[in-house]
Amino acid sequence: MAHFRTLDGAAVAGKRVLIRVDLNVPMENGRVTDATRIDRVAPTIAELADKGAKVVVLSHFGRPGGKPVTDMSLRSLVDPLALSLARKVEFAADCVGPAAEGAVGQLRPGEVLLLENLRFHKEEEKNDNGFVDRLAVLGDVYVNDAFSCAHRAHASTEGLAHRLPAFAGRLMQAELEALDRALGSPKRPVAAVVGGAKVSTKLELLGNLVSKVDCLIIGGGMANTFLHAQGRPVGKSLCEADLADTAQKILAKAEKAGRKIVLPVDVVVAAALRPGVTTYTVAVDAVPMDMMILDIGPASITMCAAEIGACRTLVWNGPVGAFETPPFDAGTMALARAVAARTSAGELVSVAGGGDTVAALEQAGVTAQMSYVSTAGGAFLEWMEGKVLPGVAALERAV
Repeated sequence: MAHFRTLDGAAVAGKRVLIRVDLNVPMENGRVTDATRIDRVAPTIAELADKGAKVVVLSHFGRPGGKPVTDMSLRSLVDPLALSLARKVEFAADCVGPAAEGAVGQLRPGEVLLLENLRFHKEEEKNDNGFVDRLAVLGDVYVNDAFSCAHRAHASTEGLAHRLPAFAGRLMQAELEALDRALGSPKRPVAAVVGGAKVSTKLELLGNLVSKVDCLIIGGGMANTFLHAQGRPVGKSLCEADLADTAQKILAKAEKAGRKIVLPVDVVVAAALRPGVTTYTVAVDAVPMDMMILDIGPASITMCAAEIGACRTLVWNGPVGAFETPPFDAGTMALARAVAARTSAGELVSVAGGGDTVAALEQAGVTAQMSYVSTAGGAFLEWMEGKVLPGVAALERAV
C-alpha cells in the first residue's frame, strides 16, 4: 500500500489549515438535493476545528469556465455545511487575494471559513504555479480530503501538496485504505462485477482487472458486445459490434492468465425499454432478432451469486441491467443483496463505486451493508483502471 501522512501525525493547533474537499453537490433552485458529499467531509473539518485549527475550506462547484458565475457560487453551501458541522461557517467572496487573505486573517482557532469557488479562476485547472502560490499564502498546512478530485492535477488538488506540509483527510484515508483492501493487497479469491452500457468506456478497466482479479463478472449492455463476439445473437440490443475483436482479445487474455470471465447464460428481453412492457426470459443463444437484452436472467443471477459466494473480496462498477426501469432491475438488485449479505456476515470485503452503482445500491437499500461505497466517480474508475492519480501521488511524495 502507498504511504501517506494522515491527521494522526498532524500538529494543527493554532495553524491555518487549507482543506480541499469536494462540495460539488447536486442542487435544484438553489437548494442542495443530496448532501452526501458534504456529510462525508464534515468529520475531517470538525476534527481539525476541534484540535484548534483555523480551518479554511477549498472546493470547486460546476464548470464556470474560469470566471465568476452567480449560480455556481459556494455562498449557497454555507448553510448546508454549517448544518452538517453543527457549527458556524464564515464565507469569503474569493479564494485568493485581499478578500480571502482578510477573511483568513480574522479566523480564530476552532473556526471554519469557506472560500469562494476555486474554478472562478482559470489558473486552478491549469495548476498554475502563481495561483498555487496565492493559495499557499493562506495556509500553514494542507489537507486533501477530496479523493473524487484526485485524478485531476489542479492547483488545489496537486500543486498545494508541494508547497505546504501535506496530509490525507479522514475521507481520503478511508478511501485509499478501502481501495487497497480491494485490489492492492486483497484477500483472495477476488471477483469484480463490471457493468454499464458500453465496452468502449471501460476498455482500460477491463484490461487492468483481467490481471488483478480471479473472476470477472460482466453484465449490462457491455456484456452484449462480448456475447456478439462469441457469435451469439443479441437482437436489437445495445452492442458495439466494432469492438468484437477487442472483446475476443480480452477473453483470450483472461484465459491465458488463468482468470475466469463470467457472462450471462440467460437474459431478460423485451421489445422496448419501458415499464410494464411484456418480457421474456431466454437463453443467450435464443435472443429474438426483434428483442433487446435488458437484464440478466434467473440462471445468470444464480451463477453470479455463486461466484460471489466463492470469493473473499469484491469490487463493483456498473449495473448488470437497466435497473432504472423495473422489472429490469431484478438482476442488479439480487446481486446487490447477495453481496450485502456476505459482507454483513463478515465473509466478504466489498468495495463499490461509480454513479450508477451507488444509485443501484441505494435502490436496493444495501449501501450501509457494503464495506465501502465510493462517491468518487471518475477518480474511482481511473483507480480501477490502474492509473496514477496525481492528487494521491502528491501526498505520497509528501511523506
